[in-house]
Amino acid sequence: MMTRTPTPARILAVEDDPLLASHVQSHLISCGFDVTLSHDGSEGLQLAERDDFDLVLMDILLPGTNGLEALQRLRQRRSVPVLLMSALGDEQNRIAGFSQGADDYLPKPFSLGELSVRVEAILRRVAYERREQQPSVAEDGLQLDEGRSDVALSGTWVGLTPSEYRVLELLWRHRDEALSKPFLYQQALRRAYSQHDRSLDMHVSHIRRKLLAVGYEAARVDTVWGKGYVLTQAGA
Repeated sequence: MMTRTPTPARILAVEDDPLLASHVQSHLISCGFDVTLSHDGSEGLQLAERDDFDLVLMDILLPGTNGLEALQRLRQRRSVPVLLMSALGDEQNRIAGFSQGADDYLPKPFSLGELSVRVEAILRRVAYERREQQPSVAEDGLQLDEGRSDVALSGTWVGLTPSEYRVLELLWRHRDEALSKPFLYQQALRRAYSQHDRSLDMHVSHIRRKLLAVGYEAARVDTVWGKGYVLTQAGA
């Protein structure tokens, strides 16, 4: 009886430094991944939109189209996980990356060991989330679809990023229960909470705006001062 060999995860690495790109490609191939390289933001965006990759690694400072702009445009069409890489490691640039829909942010310089750990963590999370592909429908008509990492109301998709979806889905499963920021960071964003990290606040702000845009008024994400966030039923 023949054993079927699992298909290696497909990774697109968009990095204009040829030496770093070569090291990243060689290391990830040695870890068992199928890696495609691009050295230009515009070309990388076209590849990410056209082909089915399991993960995109993208530098921010790129020729053609910078990483943040490419990510913003990619999110309009694809929910593929994106790990940003950049020497711009200050808080403002991290917030900008997460606000555009990044799933993780790896400041340069980084070790190849840390890169592969981050990559494997994202791919494990995606594989776990894809096990349940059937959408669930709340009593108020909100449809949660794990496969798309998005929610819909009356057939209109909200357009959440994967990170925004995980935050909302966690709040929805714990309706009327205040969830702390450390808990949400660990369970939804898959990383430790830092007092100066405002990415969760950015995700919540976008969730609120997008839900209002499709006319969802049955529940709202409220701030619990000194605690975190809670999904509260309207009129409560």
